Amino acid sequence: MEHSKKLAAETLPQLRRLAHDLSNSIETIMQASYLLGQSKLDTNGKKWVQMIDSAAEEAARVNRSIREILRSYQEKSVGRRRSA
Repeated sequence: MEHSKKLAAETLPQLRRLAHDLSNSIETIMQASYLLGQSKLDTNGKKWVQMIDSAAEEAARVNRSIREILRSYQEKSVGRRRSA
């Protein structure tokens, strides 16, 4: 049990940083997709932009879920330290 607490204490900050970096990358993809969608594209090009946009939206949703989970672990960890 103690090993898992130590692992979580070491891993959570790394996971938070990775989730933050992933958010930045997803935001870049979403902005590029938006700008690409503003240009004149044929039907096939518009489908590709729509596919990129949909995938980026889903990735953003998944990343928000990951960040919520990490936040809840952090809150539990802080609560345990205060009660100890």
